[in-house]
Amino acid sequence: MRKIYPSCLFVTPLLILALCGTRLNAQETKLAKDTLPAIGTTSALGQVNGITIAATVQSPSAEETPLQIVCVFEYEEGDIYKSPPALPPALNGLVHIDRQLNGLITELRKSGKFKGHALETLLLSPPPGTIPAKKLLLIGLGNKADFKPDLMVSVGNTGMREALRLGVSSYAHASDLKDGGLDSPTGLIATNVIKGAVEAYQTELFLKQKKYSNLAPVKRITLLAGPAFYTITAKAVSAYIKTLSN
Repeated sequence: MRKIYPSCLFVTPLLILALCGTRLNAQETKLAKDTLPAIGTTSALGQVNGITIAATVQSPSAEETPLQIVCVFEYEEGDIYKSPPALPPALNGLVHIDRQLNGLITELRKSGKFKGHALETLLLSPPPGTIPAKKLLLIGLGNKADFKPDLMVSVGNTGMREALRLGVSSYAHASDLKDGGLDSPTGLIATNVIKGAVEAYQTELFLKQKKYSNLAPVKRITLLAGPAFYTITAKAVSAYIKTLSN
């Protein structure tokens, strides 16, 4: 029997905006129905070095991928479950994936087994019946109060290098800053992730040219975004990719 993932799959556009605290008049209500993308909406944003960069409206708890990357801050008691500042549970990808893993992410963070220091990593192999991703990579973001968007360049770099080490041909990335309770600049965060990933991949291409790498090509990176953040993610990353071809 196909497993149903209780993430944001059944959240309507109007509920999304209501949970985010947005008040709408009648005209705006109709616009919200017409414009917020549905779960599963995806688009290819461009190609860099043979890698297709895509954006998808999806929770990391439901994305089928060889490698799923999620990011977490250093632990604060109940942090991802406190709304506000974290996104409401119905929209919170970290809450979804933590619940699908029977609270494992919270347990790891709360116990100090994974502290979430900046660029700290932990690779998990989720058992069948939890999440569809074959591998799950946690990347730490450090102390929330000290966060700077430039860190996401290094996060993107770290994610790509782990993907190359594992030899996967594609992976999905969820930055999860808003899930963790930080009101972050969505477009800049997504762009920095891709910038770091591209830089890491170009280094590997250089090493292959010098015969110091047995590169297994990465063909696709998928950025996961909630319905309210999909369009700005797609526009920002598309604009960045265009600068690379100029």
